[in-house]
Amino acid sequence: MRNRPDKDGSHKRIFESNKQKIYATQEICGICGRPVEKENGQWKYKYPHPLSPCIDHIIPINKGGHPSDIHNLQLAHLACNREKSDKLFRSVEKTEEKMDLSNTNLPLTFDWLTFNQR
Repeated sequence: MRNRPDKDGSHKRIFESNKQKIYATQEICGICGRPVEKENGQWKYKYPHPLSPCIDHIIPINKGGHPSDIHNLQLAHLACNREKSDKLFRSVEKTEEKMDLSNTNLPLTFDWLTFNQR
């Protein structure tokens, strides 16, 4: 199995740098549109909590998305990113010329805001 270039390959350094930029500048999950919560300047939830922050590749690497380009990365909840997986979503609204790719209409199957970690 080939390793992903954003994890231990040629794109790792750039991915990590862009990840820190996104963590510093974004606060809304790019998938569900809800806030990724902070308390006192720190993320409220830590991995592996479903509402913890992570980086989502808007166009998945295995679908041709760039592994480290900041324009292909967005902040997401861990649960939203796992639910999205490597899927691409098309906007429900069609334009006459083209359909825009989007992942904002992802159906969420579980309301993680009511999640009770034990």
